[in-house]
Amino acid sequence: MTQHMNQPPIETKEKKESLNFIEQIIEEDIRNDKNGGKVLTRFPPEPNGYLHIGHAKSICLNFGLGINYNGSTNLRFDDTNPAKEDIEYVDSIQEDVKWLGFKWNNEPLYASDYFDKLYDLAVELIKKGKAYICEQSPEEMAAYKGTPTQPGKPSPWRDRPVEESLDLFARMKNGEFEEGTKMLRAKIDLASPNMHMRDPIMYRIKKADHHRTGKKWCIYPMYDYAHGQSDYFEGITHSICTLEFEVHRPLYDWFLDQMVEPGGYRPRQIEFARLNLSYTIMSKRKLLRLVQEKHVSGWDDPRMPTISGYRRRGYTPESIRNFAERIGVAKRDNLIDVSLLEFSVREDLNKKALRVMGVLNPLKVVITNYPEGKSEQLDAINNPEDQSMGTRKVSFAREIFIEKDDFLEEAPKNFFRLSPGNEVRLRYAYFIKCTDVVKDANGQITELHCTYDPATKGGNAPDGRKVKGTIHWVDASNHVNAEVRLYDRLFNVEEPDEAEEGKDFLSHINPDSLKVIRAFVEKAVETGKPGDKYQFERMGYFCIDKDAAPNNVVFNRTVTLKDTWAKIANK
Repeated sequence: MTQHMNQPPIETKEKKESLNFIEQIIEEDIRNDKNGGKVLTRFPPEPNGYLHIGHAKSICLNFGLGINYNGSTNLRFDDTNPAKEDIEYVDSIQEDVKWLGFKWNNEPLYASDYFDKLYDLAVELIKKGKAYICEQSPEEMAAYKGTPTQPGKPSPWRDRPVEESLDLFARMKNGEFEEGTKMLRAKIDLASPNMHMRDPIMYRIKKADHHRTGKKWCIYPMYDYAHGQSDYFEGITHSICTLEFEVHRPLYDWFLDQMVEPGGYRPRQIEFARLNLSYTIMSKRKLLRLVQEKHVSGWDDPRMPTISGYRRRGYTPESIRNFAERIGVAKRDNLIDVSLLEFSVREDLNKKALRVMGVLNPLKVVITNYPEGKSEQLDAINNPEDQSMGTRKVSFAREIFIEKDDFLEEAPKNFFRLSPGNEVRLRYAYFIKCTDVVKDANGQITELHCTYDPATKGGNAPDGRKVKGTIHWVDASNHVNAEVRLYDRLFNVEEPDEAEEGKDFLSHINPDSLKVIRAFVEKAVETGKPGDKYQFERMGYFCIDKDAAPNNVVFNRTVTLKDTWAKIANK
């Protein structure tokens, strides 16, 4: 597998001590030389929305299996519902897969590539008496289908003559009938306990322009029909689906039975548990509603669980791949704590992000014994985890800004930051001691007066005295004035989909999911570009947003340094 440019290489994994159940199946198939021992997987997104973190797990799984077993993976768009599809989604999906670091086999594929073949196969099924044109309404069809414990009743058109069904199917294709008036159904088993086997719909009429085929078709295959046949046409060996398709597998196999020679090549559907993430909505329909009703700024809003949203927020592809590896592959649904994803992001950014100092809630400090008009450049480490990232210069002068939270006028015993008469270390600079507190007419603190010890340059005292507190700061006259968007979780309950009776999932939106502030950041960020990632020391990880302009640096908070929600939950 070759990698896309500007993406870190994805190495073939070493042999694991334990295999997940999908890997066990694949290794057994290879030992038995099934399908010639080949492994070809596929990722089949519908181009009707942007991909989310659940799709990211599937991407990592499918492409990872292809890499690990010296095979490959097809990207195939399930474009069988033109009314909901858009080229915008096609483009975004390809961008997301590339960004995650994967490359698909050859060119992207589409279910629409096989529309002619699928139509011809449907004609053959009609000729064999295994499909028929039905004219029931959706309500009539539901009433006739029965229940899982009671057989269904045959449609009045189930025994329609083959020639008549062939004629009607051709006329459906030619656009002679209105939507909803006719459909092609497979003739399988009305007594099956599996409702999907009770004469499922194969084709329906949809008079909508298709983003690839235009007006050529006005009938479109259903997913259950197109899916397995497309797998077969492409030579897919292992068709990995989420658990909701487990009950569809008998139908997948039935359609294959109609075209596969016994003992010949045959794809196999395998189901795994989809990703359910706490504090997160995964439904495309609900995510679309968030966008359309403007609860968020768009599909790439940094609060959205879309891959494009995570990318804009500052997540890295490596962190998402590591997260997918950590949670593994399960056979049954469970709820994954979003803090594990956030941990994966912190872990990766800790190794890669440049350190800078940024003050989000500034309080002015005047160092009264520092010479007026003097300024000096101090050495600062870019990343203590990676010495190869070097150092930078930080401007220091008589007036600086610190965080308001780093000062208390009446400090408790265990408060080790700045307070009257207490000495702290300024990161990379000097020891300072607060000597005076300046307040306005309302009693609000407006500035602090401090003294510094010039002998402590670099943060160490030659006399060996120690201070317990180290705080960050920025030069009051030499910094970048930035817009900082403090993003938090979009929902304030663990399972927003599990809304209380009578309440919509939107009632669980976190009103504090976005706060916009003005902040002061050291000059090192002035040359940054959209997407560049930083750790604001002691404050969290941030990245420059696409909205940034030459005279307006905009930062998104990617994630805090620690799991603050755990603290909230424990209060």
